[in-house]
Amino acid sequence: MKWVTGPAGTGKTAVMGSLTDRCKKSGFPVASFFFSLTGSTGRRTKTAFVATIAHQLAQHRQDLKDAIAAAIEADTIVFKKNLHAQMETLVLAPLRAVAGEPNAAYRGVIVIDGLDECEVEKVPDTATTEARTRSTRTNEQDQLEILQVLHQASSDPIFPFRILVASRPERVFREFFNSESNPTAFAQKLDLHEDYNADADITLFLEAQFNRLRRRYNFPPSWPPPGAIQTLVENASGQFIYAATVIRFLDAGHQEPPKALLEAILKMEATTASNPLEHLDVLYSHILNSSPDPPRSVRWIRSIMELNAFQSVGSYASNIHLLLQPDPESNEAEHLLGNLHSLIRIPPPSEQATTKYDFYHKSLFDFLNNPDRCGKLYVEGSQIDVFVCDAFVRACASEFVSASFFVSLSRMNLML
Repeated sequence: MKWVTGPAGTGKTAVMGSLTDRCKKSGFPVASFFFSLTGSTGRRTKTAFVATIAHQLAQHRQDLKDAIAAAIEADTIVFKKNLHAQMETLVLAPLRAVAGEPNAAYRGVIVIDGLDECEVEKVPDTATTEARTRSTRTNEQDQLEILQVLHQASSDPIFPFRILVASRPERVFREFFNSESNPTAFAQKLDLHEDYNADADITLFLEAQFNRLRRRYNFPPSWPPPGAIQTLVENASGQFIYAATVIRFLDAGHQEPPKALLEAILKMEATTASNPLEHLDVLYSHILNSSPDPPRSVRWIRSIMELNAFQSVGSYASNIHLLLQPDPESNEAEHLLGNLHSLIRIPPPSEQATTKYDFYHKSLFDFLNNPDRCGKLYVEGSQIDVFVCDAFVRACASEFVSASFFVSLSRMNLML
């Protein structure tokens, strides 16, 4: 069991994704789970974790698949049990059942990314009208439970898989993977910030992307100007997310050409050279301020973040528009978010009824939730609550909103 760690933006997800893809292409058994704060409930909580791993492992061997299916048939409520019971029933017991089969030797890897983004599952609080949701646990407790379940499995002689866990270096992970307190339990951690110099890979990434942009826009070989890539690499301070955001910003189809956008980025100056996130913060501020109405754009973004937390059709893009746009025909969503494609995956019109907005990286959440980092763009959480509540009241009086939409909103357990 090995821990891959590093601050936000150091490329943990890219590394884990590349590893998973290579294993799949080579036919090497791999199961993966990528937690995401911006994803559906199934990707933000522990609920589907063990079941997903078991399902993926079952795809590699028919006898294991049959054993898992038999286990589910024998215990139909297994998915409602705790993770330790699920791991025993869905993974360990089936592995024991096929251990004596021909070709039973079975090696592989289980890849877990973004475990620090796992949140405790929220349920409606029926005891009060003031709180939307309640939970008797914390995010850290659920994260620790997953770590303990994985460690339990890896300690079982029947379990043949290597486990890789990627997360930010939060306290629960530092304490769990503490080599001093348990020196033989885990492989040596990989710290992408301390043990790996990302500058060379960021340089290669930028060179490849600028070559692509140069071909796309028919720019001369002299673009980007000398020293531009080196400046961007220095600004990145080992944060892949900075380089990726720069490229998306140049490639997002703004009214201004990429040359002018790059010049603007190169002129940005950080005020605190010792802060590795300073240039990312300046870049985020610049992109958000490119909106025609930055304060309202931030309110939209923060509201979408809140609404996306619910696994209801009510948070699909088309319903977000119905809720937040005072005038459904104003196309306010495109007006406010049209320049922000480098930060948000915006579904095309044909998919907005079935697709949610998605955010490229959790670091945008961190930026907008920290007044010291986002400055004048900061909006108090209580103001977002009021903004969404006002929108809901306004939608109630709208002739454009259907009854089914209100059913969806009620399932989201809005802040009322």
